[in-house]
Amino acid sequence: MGEALIEGSNWRLVEVGRVVVIKGDHPANGKLAAIVEIIDHKRVLVEGVSSNPDLVVPRQSVPLQKCLLSNLVVEKLPRGARQGTLRKFWEKSEIDSKWTQSNWAKKRDQQQRRKNLTDFDRFKVMRLKKQRRFEERKALAKVKASA
Repeated sequence: MGEALIEGSNWRLVEVGRVVVIKGDHPANGKLAAIVEIIDHKRVLVEGVSSNPDLVVPRQSVPLQKCLLSNLVVEKLPRGARQGTLRKFWEKSEIDSKWTQSNWAKKRDQQQRRKNLTDFDRFKVMRLKKQRRFEERKALAKVKASA
């Protein structure tokens, strides 16, 4: 008989240590937390110990329906870890720096900045986009003319 090669999937799994972003109408909407314990197939116990005070989540039970699983994992986090232990593993895995470098966090920051723009700021952005478009079209016309 041949050898059987068994590989795990690359899909984001609900596991202890998985970093989640809380979504929906939850009070901690948009904040980062790590799964500390799996309660049942619909709920998990999460806690966020980020160094950024805007992303901190107190320990609480959250339905999986309100969690977006990220690809970040707090490595080797024991089940039911307390806050100090979670903080130590969180910092060891460098979750805060990995999160700030991720495209997901950058996109959320950009959306937040755009949401906070004033009317005049939106007008300035529109003018800058027009100028950029004009320069791009001018360069494209130059290339076409030379070809």
